[in-house]
Amino acid sequence: MRNRLLFLLTVVLASPLAWGQIRDRLDTPQNPTTVIGPRNVPLYEGAQALLAGDNETGIKLTQEGLEIAVGRREEEAALSNLCAGYVKQGNYEEALKYCNILLTRNDKNWRGYNNRAVVYIMQKQWERANQDLLKGEALNPGARTLKMARAMYMDAVHPVRPEVEIDDRKPGENDNN
Repeated sequence: MRNRLLFLLTVVLASPLAWGQIRDRLDTPQNPTTVIGPRNVPLYEGAQALLAGDNETGIKLTQEGLEIAVGRREEEAALSNLCAGYVKQGNYEEALKYCNILLTRNDKNWRGYNNRAVVYIMQKQWERANQDLLKGEALNPGARTLKMARAMYMDAVHPVRPEVEIDDRKPGENDNN
């Protein structure tokens, strides 16, 4: 389950950052400009550090990126990445703090519900996890990261028990030993 969590968080980290920066450029009426590289370097580098597994550096850089964020989408990407980074560290209280800030600012952010559901799964708060998954799925049906979080939830709440029992004793061994 831990490997699935790390993969899930990797996907959640990468997506909002890129979309947020591109979308902000499209929404901002300005003269044509050439943008080379990310606009918010600490936010970008923070996401890269988190993806590389350097959670401490990633969180620090993402917090710096949040302080200089321009626009709602950059702020939301930073908050989402902070939530995911703290989940990767196992600091669920801090992760919840950032997910809750994100969802207070934008209750239509499916990534916030996804990340918070992962926190609740890790804390074994099944009802809360399911509620957040349902909200996220309503906002973005078919999102791969939500499907992965749903699978984590189902594995935890309704584990599949094998119906086949394999007898791996060698021929002639007495099973009374």
